Amino acid sequence: MSEAQDQNDNSGEQPENQPEAADQQPTADALGQAEAILNEAGAEAEGEQVDGGAVETELRNDLLRLQAEYVNYRKRVERDRVAVRENAVQSVLSTLLPVLDDIDAARAHGDLVDGPFASIANKLDTILAQHGLERINEAGVEFDPNVHEALLRQAVPEVPADHVGQVLRSGYRKGNNILRAAQVLVATGE
Repeated sequence: MSEAQDQNDNSGEQPENQPEAADQQPTADALGQAEAILNEAGAEAEGEQVDGGAVETELRNDLLRLQAEYVNYRKRVERDRVAVRENAVQSVLSTLLPVLDDIDAARAHGDLVDGPFASIANKLDTILAQHGLERINEAGVEFDPNVHEALLRQAVPEVPADHVGQVLRSGYRKGNNILRAAQVLVATGE
C-alpha cells in the first residue's frame, strides 16, 4: 500500500495520547478545579523529585483559595436569588394596588360589611399582610415626603401644622420599600 492510503486508513482512528475533549476544557466548578490541581501536582511529583513540603503548602493554598471562591459564589447566588424573589413579590403587589383601592372604596360605602365578597376581601388582606404588605393610611401623623404625597393643604381642626389631616388614598409599603405613597391632605394648623 502507498503512504497516502495508510494515512487515510488511520485518519479515522484517534491517537492514544490525545486527551478527550472534556479534559481539554477548563472545569467551571471549584471541585473540578481542585481535582485538576491534585492531578497536576501528582504528575509533577512523579516526574520530578521536588521538596514534598513546598508542594503540600502550594496545594493547600490553592485548595483554600478555591474553597473561598466557591463559598463566595454560593453566597452571591443565594443573595441574588433572594433579591429576584423580593422583586417578583413587589411586582405582583404593585399590580394589585388598584384592586385594593376598589376594595377600600367598597368598604367605605358599606358594600363589604357581610357576605361572600367581604370574606374574600378579608382573606386577600390577610394573604397580602403575610407577604409583608403594609397599608399607609394614618391621619394625625407628621407629614413625611418619603411616605406621603401632599395633594391639598388646608386647616383641619385639632390637627397640628405639617401633620396629615386626612388620607385621600392609602399608600403601601413592603419592608423598607414604598410601593405607593399615600395621597394626603396636610394640615396648616390654623
